[in-house]
Amino acid sequence: MGIKLGICGVGAFADNFIPLFKAHPLVDDIVLCDLDAAKLQAKADKFGLPRTCPSLEKLCESDVDAIAIYSQNWMHGPQAVQALRAGKDVYSAVPSAISMDQITELVKTVEQTRRIYMVGETSYYYPQAIYCRDRFQKGDFGRIVYAEGEYYHDFDHGLYDVFKWRGGVDWKKYAGSPPMHYPTHSTSMIVSVTGAHMTQVSCLGVVDQHEDGLYRRGVNLWDNVFSDESALFRMSDGSVCRINEFRRVGYSGPGERGSIYGTLGSFELQATGCAWVTKKTEETTDLTELLKGRQMAVDEVEGDMAKLAPSDAAFFCASAVHPVDRLPKEFRGLPNGHCGSHQFLVDDFVKACVNRQLPPNNVWQAARYLVPGLIAHESALKEGQVLPVPDFGDAPASW
Repeated sequence: MGIKLGICGVGAFADNFIPLFKAHPLVDDIVLCDLDAAKLQAKADKFGLPRTCPSLEKLCESDVDAIAIYSQNWMHGPQAVQALRAGKDVYSAVPSAISMDQITELVKTVEQTRRIYMVGETSYYYPQAIYCRDRFQKGDFGRIVYAEGEYYHDFDHGLYDVFKWRGGVDWKKYAGSPPMHYPTHSTSMIVSVTGAHMTQVSCLGVVDQHEDGLYRRGVNLWDNVFSDESALFRMSDGSVCRINEFRRVGYSGPGERGSIYGTLGSFELQATGCAWVTKKTEETTDLTELLKGRQMAVDEVEGDMAKLAPSDAAFFCASAVHPVDRLPKEFRGLPNGHCGSHQFLVDDFVKACVNRQLPPNNVWQAARYLVPGLIAHESALKEGQVLPVPDFGDAPASW
């Protein structure tokens, strides 16, 4: 028996996920929800999903078992709490919240309601993260000494349009948000590999000088003047980690980038490729082709996915290290964006709801992805003062 799912927010980003939820064999019904009635009807027609709901409040009163939230990112935390308190399991696009008060309330609500919560952090299933998790679990890194994660997304790379879609006439109020309030693409590529979390931080910000004036006091809701922020963290395993969140940068390489260095081996990702390196030069391995996202045909995979006959149309985007054989065969030929992560995130959430088991990106992990950035921005406002990073701990053993 499957679940009934509500999807809150049916904008452009949700279009990547609606077909996947619709195709999943453990999803019995889908209800689309949006405040924009015209857009809601258009998406219902586009995806052949007749059940619609005009508000999250009404959706919470409906018979859905779970709600996937794809609304404006400053709404994610309060909307997740609202849905959890209504007895629904929750999937949320990133970020999970935008303040310490919001993430604290979110964790507390999950603990009180014991509902499933999952954050849709795409970097968790990036090829480099999958590869590094495997090698870390095998002990190939040795002890981690240093790691770095970066999210380089210049406004000229589509961000103006994104904020205009999300914010409407008030888009400038939200566009100048502190870069470190959106750290999860960077932090997750380290935290999800090593299992360590950030314990203290010193961060510096770069005061923006761009003519569009988005990062100015009195323009955005945070009075934020930093368009780029760089933070140095102490990790719970004793290592050091550097996170960069840049919104004004002349860079066109991989937007989400992570490298990890250990006493025995290291993983490096640069704009021109990636490699596994050790103390011995002859052991250097070029991983660029292995981790490259590509369209994979059915006959290239194993397990359940390989049981059906190959077809020229049966392709899905993944890398050679993605465990595609664990995916439902119904996903074949469907979109799989953000470096092959979307299908895995949908599958994680649906199976967590059905099996009542915590997904990898549960609320405690979500907090460990987000909170370091929130505190880093506080440090930047204090010219790099070292601040402790609060931690909500691991998922309780009772889960």
